[in-house]
Amino acid sequence: MSVKSCEKLEKSMVALTVEVSAGDFEAAVEKAYRKQRGSIRMPGFRPGKAPRKMIENMYGAGIFYEEAVNDALPGAYTAAVREAELEVVGHPEVELLSVGREGFSFKATVAVYPEVTLGQYKGVEAPRAEVTVTAEDVENRLKEMADRNSRMVSVEDRAAQMGDVTNIDFEGFLEGVPFDGGKSDSFDLELGSGQFVPGFEEQVAGMSISEEKDINITFPADYHEDLAGKDVVFHVKLNSIKVKELPELDDEFAKDVSEFDTLDELRGDVEAKLRRDREASVRRAFEDAVITRVAQNIQADIPEAMIDEQARRFVDNFKMQVQSQGIPYDQYMKMTGMTEEKLLEDAREPSVGQVRVELAMTAVAKAEGVEAGDEDVEAEYAKMAGQYGMDVEDVKKYVDAEVVREQVVRNRTVDIIVAAAVPTSPEEPRPAEESGVAEEAGPAEEPRPEKPRRTRKKKAEPRAEEPAGEE
Repeated sequence: MSVKSCEKLEKSMVALTVEVSAGDFEAAVEKAYRKQRGSIRMPGFRPGKAPRKMIENMYGAGIFYEEAVNDALPGAYTAAVREAELEVVGHPEVELLSVGREGFSFKATVAVYPEVTLGQYKGVEAPRAEVTVTAEDVENRLKEMADRNSRMVSVEDRAAQMGDVTNIDFEGFLEGVPFDGGKSDSFDLELGSGQFVPGFEEQVAGMSISEEKDINITFPADYHEDLAGKDVVFHVKLNSIKVKELPELDDEFAKDVSEFDTLDELRGDVEAKLRRDREASVRRAFEDAVITRVAQNIQADIPEAMIDEQARRFVDNFKMQVQSQGIPYDQYMKMTGMTEEKLLEDAREPSVGQVRVELAMTAVAKAEGVEAGDEDVEAEYAKMAGQYGMDVEDVKKYVDAEVVREQVVRNRTVDIIVAAAVPTSPEEPRPAEESGVAEEAGPAEEPRPEKPRRTRKKKAEPRAEEPAGEE
């Protein structure tokens, strides 16, 4: 094998012209003959016993060329990349230029890791929010804790009200005929939760235990095709009513839910945890903003292959998120009318940002001489083992050492950039839903195609707008 030329093209692409010698090709042809001779019929010979020369005389000298090229080309391409000292990205497009007894030649066009010119990466300005924890925040968190420790109490002396958890039997009828998936027994439904078709839960409210009732419903136009916009009747029986009973927020509550003896001590702990969580959230948001700005400052001719590869990773991660909710991916696609092409298209813009971040981090690490030795890798393994409650050796089975080394280098690189960054006041601080602080989208923010709609293992319920699954 020899590299005849290595031509640089636009968008960090190169074209390699490679020749494979007659000797190497002959070895590949002989290998192809031995592999294929059993399937070639020759008069006067048992299968697999015909000499190669006689087969070539009958069928042509090139009968084994295709198999031989397919066998020899991958190794020749790998050797050529190594000889040309290229850091390739993705798979090459290969064009066979010539093939014969003298060998064969081919042209491989492939993306390579781009040259990166760093812009400013020290002293970068980015907004950083102030952390506040109010008394109201603390009380709201205590109420959440009380809600999690509530108990359900049966109610028998009144009709169902919004907010109650009812147990019902129901069956749906379309033009007097039961329809598939429209029946369920002993189904727990919280009135006001929005689980069912609009108007259904409101009509269950007011029913008494053991009462049976027909409920008229019109399915929304965007419901499943067979029921969209249809008028149906659900026959409903109310089996039971339960209400949520919350514990009193007092010292006894504190003892039950924590290691503290008084509510004041618990309140102080809640405030400290809220502050710690919000500070961590602010720190992450600031880091993301700084890294995003550093990535925007680089100059690089990014090959399409890197963007396509990142978009595919985003979509694969999204697919796993959908399936982790118990929703088959094919069902999600059908339910939302989404296509794989549309998901990849949506992933493209954030993929460009993520690729720029990775290029920037690698370039800064090189500029700063950031490295990670074996002892650093071992320390990170120990840290991971502690986080996941696993033995270090078990962690090593699942996480490759080079992946850990890259993560250590990245973390140190981020630390260098963030330590030199200049925080500024957010122009329009927007409290995040959970943390109560302003958060910018991180540089690795994944695409957000339409959310999957949650399904249940019970038989289908009369729902139109099923609650979106968590992303």
